[in-house]
Parts: sequence; structure tokens; C-alpha cells
Amino acid sequence: MSDPNLPSAPDFATRDPDSPAFWDERFERHFTPWDQAGVPSAFQSFAARHRDAAVLIPGCGSAYEALWLAQQGNPVRAIDFSQAAVAAARAQLGAQHAPLVEQADFFTYGPPFTPAWIYERAFLCALPLARRADYAQRMAVLLPAGALLAGFYFIGATPKGPPFGIERAELDALLTPYFDLVEDEAVSDSIAVFVGRERWLTWRRRD
Repeated sequence: MSDPNLPSAPDFATRDPDSPAFWDERFERHFTPWDQAGVPSAFQSFAARHRDAAVLIPGCGSAYEALWLAQQGNPVRAIDFSQAAVAAARAQLGAQHAPLVEQADFFTYGPPFTPAWIYERAFLCALPLARRADYAQRMAVLLPAGALLAGFYFIGATPKGPPFGIERAELDALLTPYFDLVEDEAVSDSIAVFVGRERWLTWRRRD
């Protein structure tokens, strides 16, 4: 059964979300139902409590939050392995802030600073299920003790994706070897794709 919250997808040539071509095609054809076209309130609230923190945004898409952070004075890097996504993000950020967005593979990328915070926004749910363990391990490598992994998690399994939902028990098992959960909040302004299924979660890297 199709999800009534999801718009009907065009007939795409690429079906592998582990390939940049999958995302290039969707950005080029303007099929981005996960794109909020703005900055969520939970993000703004969290960022206001962590001013000046250096932030990495993997799978940044159009990178609205990267622009918001840069305007607040936070050091920030936003990455995406889709060339079309990076082009959209740079256009959205404008010439002054466009260099903050890089085309890169999260699993091999080394940011120019040590992140105090990595922002999760529709990145884990965009990954094939086989890459979830890699996600947790890479987050643990990039974040030093006491640093934070924070953002929106799409809770509950989905029959197909992306977005690929994750059961809460599986998410906890994935991250608790490396992180302690320190915040768990409801989300009130989800877009249609995620409505009723998101939690704002903050995880602190263990010593």
C-alpha cells in the first residue's frame, strides 16, 4: 500500500540510494518531498543553545540549516555526495556561503574542524539499511568525547524507501555502544513525509 503522505514518484531510471546518481536524478527533476524548504523550530532551539559550536551536516540536500548557522556565526560544513544536491545547496546559500558546501562521501570525508555537533536531518533514513552500522561507527569516529549527534530521526519501520524508517529499539542498539541519549523530544512541525514519525534526539559521544 502506498503512503498517502508521499507524493507520487516519477518513473526514475535509478533505484539505488547508495549511488549519487539516484539523488542527482531526483534533484534534477525537482522531486524532493523530504525538503522542508526552511529551518525547523527544534533545530533553531537546539542551535540557539549551542552558539559558536562547529557543525557538520551530512547529506545536506539544499542546506537551509547550513545558511542559518553561518548567519549565526557557527563554523559549518555541509556535505552531500550528489552533485545536483550540492549545486542546489550552493545556489540556495549564495556566493558568500557557497564554499561551505562540499561534494563528499560522508564515510570517507574529513571536515576542516573537529565537530562539536553533527546534525542529523533525513540522512540516516536516506541510507540503505546495510549502511546503518557504518553510519554509527563513522559518527563515533568523527565526534570526540562529549560532542553531540543531534537531529531528527524517522521512527518506525517502512516497507520500502527511502525514506527508510527505523524501529526505536534498533536505533538505540545502533547508537548506544558509542553514545548516551540526553534529549528526546516530540516534533510539532514535520513535513508530510515524516509527520507523526519524527523525534528530535540528542546523543552525547561517550568517553
